[in-house]
Amino acid sequence: MLPLTLIEIILPVLALIVVILVARSMLRLSSDDPRIWESEIRRFEAEDRRDGRPSGGLVFTGSSSIRYWTTLAADMAPTPALNRGFGGSQVHQVAYYADRVVIPYQPKVVVFYAGENDLAGVFFSKKKTPAEVCAAYQQFCEKVHAALPQTPIYFISIKPPKARLEYWPAMQAANQLIRDYSAGDARRQYLDIVPAMLDAHGQPRRDVFRWDGIHLNARGYAIWTTVIRPIVAAAYAAANGAAPGQPSPSRQPAEPASLAGQE
Repeated sequence: MLPLTLIEIILPVLALIVVILVARSMLRLSSDDPRIWESEIRRFEAEDRRDGRPSGGLVFTGSSSIRYWTTLAADMAPTPALNRGFGGSQVHQVAYYADRVVIPYQPKVVVFYAGENDLAGVFFSKKKTPAEVCAAYQQFCEKVHAALPQTPIYFISIKPPKARLEYWPAMQAANQLIRDYSAGDARRQYLDIVPAMLDAHGQPRRDVFRWDGIHLNARGYAIWTTVIRPIVAAAYAAANGAAPGQPSPSRQPAEPASLAGQE
């Protein structure tokens, strides 16, 4: 029998490590426990210690649709915007960390996106009902407004999916519940991006997603920017003393960075 070479010994070990890491990642994502995102929250806090903690701007928080919005600051410019989206988080998990990803920054405006992972599930996680999603969002709003009573919170409607299409009726139901909940308080606003993401036949556009059919590509984020930026910029201007709905002259709309390189 020939002796095993070093490569023949190392390859199975590396394969086992990859399998273990993938399994751990799947179990982590399938957990409802908010503490699975602790390392990401600590990374935000480390950035604040290193670079200084920004305050008084826009804070965007929520799940991976926010986390992957890498052009967010440029897309919202010149209104200052901070990205505090993390992981494949669910609504109750974002609520759990509101005192660390929102409140310390004393934002003038909060923008929130999550709910897809709750309703469609992530790997083996328990799927939530639209009512549970709305209740978790209510907890988020109550937690933020207990510390920042004057700060408006904008809920970006759950987007029509290319994948997970079977969950779209539940997502629409959750959107309606949150729209109704938001109508009860002027500090809560519902930001509807759904019409801009449907084609001429009322179906989800297929050209605005990455390969996975879940996360947005640059074109998708450009659509979000077109809808979201003027609304939150006006809210920010109003919070800083400008007339309601009138951004200051120095805050002229810029071309969305998400459109860079797009035809």
